[in-house]
Amino acid sequence: MAPRTFWKGYLKLSLVTCPVTMMPALTDQEKVRFHTLNAQTGNRVVSRYVDSETGKAVKEEDEARAWQRGEDDFVVLEDEEIDAVGLESTRTIDIERFVKRDTVGWVWFDRPHYVMPSDPVGEEAFVVIREAMAATGTAGLSRVVMYRRERPVLLEPRDKGIVLWTLRYGDEVREEKDYFTGIGKPKADAALSRMMLKLVDARMTNWDPAMVEDPVQDKLIDLIETRRKKRKSRTTGRKQKASPAPEAAGNVISIMDALRKSLDDKGKKK
Repeated sequence: MAPRTFWKGYLKLSLVTCPVTMMPALTDQEKVRFHTLNAQTGNRVVSRYVDSETGKAVKEEDEARAWQRGEDDFVVLEDEEIDAVGLESTRTIDIERFVKRDTVGWVWFDRPHYVMPSDPVGEEAFVVIREAMAATGTAGLSRVVMYRRERPVLLEPRDKGIVLWTLRYGDEVREEKDYFTGIGKPKADAALSRMMLKLVDARMTNWDPAMVEDPVQDKLIDLIETRRKKRKSRTTGRKQKASPAPEAAGNVISIMDALRKSLDDKGKKK
């Protein structure tokens, strides 16, 4: 079954516009999901908002969004007021400017999405925008309402399509210099550097998505299947035995010895 369209609208660059669709590049549909049950009755547990003072449930129409100004002091905002400060159009990706793709650090990237033309008539305009970015090594910057919030986004060409990344906000990213400036600058020993390069080369391989598979998912599926066959309504998972922590390397073992052993072990495995 084809996935349902996640987002549909227009990609716009100056006077060039084309209809597009967008789909998340990531999925968690294959992940095992659990529900919370009442262990006594086997019924599902539901969550709801309750008044912190009265303990009574709050009706959905009575729920309001507020910003806390002080202790027990809130500024309540209406939904219409919040929506009014957003984008005028939630269905147009208007590329406002371009930046060199390699100048945007990885830490700014949040979620990737695939963008493709939704109408054959608009394919030419889509291709022109995509190829212009590819030829200049640039990425487009825009803003769009996604996940119920206005977000900065970056668009980059990828194969026949375009990848749109939602970006992190400026106040979410911490400066790396605040953490790395205290690291010293010892000069690496030439012999150690050569051995380290040999170790890296010995472990070099081609990328394969299988390298990042989640083994826990397979174990959970096996566990669920076992419980299903036994017709038990309540699952009782066992805690995995923790892997023994590697012994701390003392000062007696030098970096050179450790590298030699690593290279020897690699050679034996071959």
